[in-house]
Amino acid sequence: MLTSIVAAIVILGLLIVVHELGHFVMAKQLGVRVLRFSIGYPPRVWGIRRGETEYVIGATPFGGYVRMLGDEIGGDPKPEELANYLNEIGLDLVAAAVKRGHIDKGAKPAEALPIIAPRLANAETEPAAAAAATREFGRALRPDESLLLAEIRDRDSVEAAVKSLSERGPRLLIDSFRKRSFPAQPLMRRVLIVLAGPLANLLFAPVLLICLFLYGVPQLLPVVGEVKDGMPAQQAGIQPGDRIVTINGKPLVTWAEFSDQVKSGDGSPLTLEIERKVDNQSSVKSLVIKPARDAQDTVYGTKIDTWIIGVTPRGDEIIRRAGPIDAVYFGTMMTITMTAQLGVGIYHIIAGDTPVRGALGGPILIAQMAGRQAKEGFANVALFTVMLSLQLGIVNLLPVPLLDGGHLLFFAFESVRGKPLALRHREVALQVGLFLLVALMAFVIFNDITRIVQG
Repeated sequence: MLTSIVAAIVILGLLIVVHELGHFVMAKQLGVRVLRFSIGYPPRVWGIRRGETEYVIGATPFGGYVRMLGDEIGGDPKPEELANYLNEIGLDLVAAAVKRGHIDKGAKPAEALPIIAPRLANAETEPAAAAAATREFGRALRPDESLLLAEIRDRDSVEAAVKSLSERGPRLLIDSFRKRSFPAQPLMRRVLIVLAGPLANLLFAPVLLICLFLYGVPQLLPVVGEVKDGMPAQQAGIQPGDRIVTINGKPLVTWAEFSDQVKSGDGSPLTLEIERKVDNQSSVKSLVIKPARDAQDTVYGTKIDTWIIGVTPRGDEIIRRAGPIDAVYFGTMMTITMTAQLGVGIYHIIAGDTPVRGALGGPILIAQMAGRQAKEGFANVALFTVMLSLQLGIVNLLPVPLLDGGHLLFFAFESVRGKPLALRHREVALQVGLFLLVALMAFVIFNDITRIVQG
């Protein structure tokens, strides 16, 4: 139980970090101010401020968020938004001064800024003040920082300066706010920032797979474990323990190669060479088997007709390692294949072809699966992580409000209309999205509990 919980926390935590890091890095690259990078939701468990961003771990582990400057409207900021922005600027200045050793660690802006403001407020126009600012903070002051320090100098109070500036709303301050706020960015920049999260998860998958192929992937050997009664393999004389050496003259290394050859055929007879050990003596025999058509279960809960001969693997494994070039190729191709399979699976769920209760799982099921994979070793954990990362990336692109795909849908409407959707429309859509996500979470948790009760 403990292994399952720890494995699930580590895997989900890693994928959440990757997702939110995508938003974070893109926002920073495009000049948007990131106020908070949070893994988990409130209440806050731990946090630390570095630069202009607060890094937080929340007590509610199912997700994370990157909070950027600005609200959802994108117009001129309200006084309370300007006040928050000015307070953030004050924290930035104090943090920079603490890092340079000019202010004691733990000092508050209300105490420190009135002391340093008089000699730094005119840094934009006076060389001496500019030099003092560089010594104090290790860099030149921005216009909004100089404005705040000048106001603090005149009023000798951070609180009074913030109140005055936020109520007056000088154009310099508003322009500075808008330049670094998310809603005021051009449409394409906002699209890139939102899209970066799911893309980070989708790109993380091949990177992890490449590392896995370099490390070594366990693969099943073509050794027969069970022979099903009445199926072509039994009729042809295959026995448990037989090793399939070739199929139609093609040498085999793994069970997957054998299975693919059988399923991809047209039902024509197959010539197999098998190696059989009797009393430590090996012999090679040639058998001809005609596959049968049968309905097989898929990972999506549906059935599909395919060619089979009626055998299962015994479980013998080898570790196959790839060189750098092959690892990149195998990792990329495997990512494409898994992504296509997940896309088809989601389509079948939406279309109603796949029973929802059998296809969807929640945090309990994820923890159970993570625990099982952890006991099997690194390769199994890595493959499970890849699958979850792809699922997270694809699901977040669905056009559901509150998900990244919902924001992208709003942006699509904005590109057609030439202006954002009305705030009341977005609020209604977000409420619907919240209801859907809460209902889905309740359903999958109930589904997980039902599976446990029913065994």
